[in-house]
Amino acid sequence: MSLFKIAWRSIQQRGLASALTGLSMALGVALVVAVLVIHNVVADSFQRSAGLGYDLIVGAKGGKLQLVLNTVYHLSSPVENIPYTYLKDFTEGQYKEYVSKAIPYCLGDNYEGYRVVATVPNLFEDEKNAPGQRYGFAQGRNFKGDAYFEGVAGALAARRLRLKVGDSFRPSHGVLDDGQGHKHDAFTIVGILEPTGTPNDRALFINMEGFYLLDNHAKPVPGATEAKPTAVAKHDDHDDHDHDHDHELKPLPEGQRELTAILVRTSSPTAGMFLPNKINEGQVAQAVSPIREIRGLFDAIVEPIQWLLLGLTVLIVAVSGIGILVSIYNSMSERRREIAVMRALGARRTTVMAIVLLESVLLSLGGGAAGWLLGRGLIAALSPVIVAQTGVSIGFAPLMPAELLLIPGLVILAALVGYLPAMSAYRTDVARSLASAP
Repeated sequence: MSLFKIAWRSIQQRGLASALTGLSMALGVALVVAVLVIHNVVADSFQRSAGLGYDLIVGAKGGKLQLVLNTVYHLSSPVENIPYTYLKDFTEGQYKEYVSKAIPYCLGDNYEGYRVVATVPNLFEDEKNAPGQRYGFAQGRNFKGDAYFEGVAGALAARRLRLKVGDSFRPSHGVLDDGQGHKHDAFTIVGILEPTGTPNDRALFINMEGFYLLDNHAKPVPGATEAKPTAVAKHDDHDDHDHDHDHELKPLPEGQRELTAILVRTSSPTAGMFLPNKINEGQVAQAVSPIREIRGLFDAIVEPIQWLLLGLTVLIVAVSGIGILVSIYNSMSERRREIAVMRALGARRTTVMAIVLLESVLLSLGGGAAGWLLGRGLIAALSPVIVAQTGVSIGFAPLMPAELLLIPGLVILAALVGYLPAMSAYRTDVARSLASAP
């Protein structure tokens, strides 16, 4: 009989004790896999999505991280607003030579918990949105600049809200769906974006001109009356026909407009270093590098927490290894006669020792394999929750190099914890064990 079969039979004979030690190891390894994979995927996605191809985010002075989380990831609450006229500094004014593209954002509304972003059609035009990425439309088209009450939906938002081209929705005031927000006029969905794997998948985008015409969206100006729409866009088909009723609307005066943020793509690396300093020296706004802020967030907060969690999970695996040691060692008193018989039949001390070590390795690797599958299953189960909360899609994450280190790590752990019972078997006194057997 091979050493493997003998070791496997010994594991089976211990029954419940073997099952419990294997389960303990599986849970420990599952937690290690979950911590490693989720952290790696989320960190990569957050840093890859930072800015969505834009070098700077310009917004009101205040919390830099809050500005990035709110604008890029649709998390947290909007900061204060900046004047609409400040946008002209990037499109035709003092900063124009340093900027290749500037996209205005207006935030503050939601639809059933999904953020509503008011912007311009230029955001979705056919050009690079991020390295190697472009916005595409799975259905329909981009909204038109003169169609004030048109909008497009991110892939995840459209699927979760069951929105399709031609449907209308009424945004609510506020970024949270708490039932307290005032419902605004309806916007018509004219396009569904293809999945991007970014937080924009769970957002709804509307024409900024229509956003300004909604209740309480105009900046109060002494002596001025708030502009009100005289018609709301209602479409019975998906054709690209002219919207005469939109043409009847009067855009809100610039003096009554404000912006939440401006996404800026600089014209050169040199401009990217010079422009933030120039903006920050002024009193109107601040310029923030989204990649730098997210990297700082992970370095200062997320990484230490990850190492703490990883340390705790490794400790669980180590305790599981000690459980294997105790299980095998406690069985040695019952197996001394069996070991003595093997020795009497010609088995060497090293052979007996190898059988005990092999038992420890099989328990460790068996529990580790079950734990890897459990960990990957846990990730798949948590993926929808992570997508809903952060917009980061985990899906089937590729195998990480750290996961491959689990195999030699478990073998080393098994050898260490199996050494004591293996030495006990090695030193078994054959004559005494046979004489004391009933």
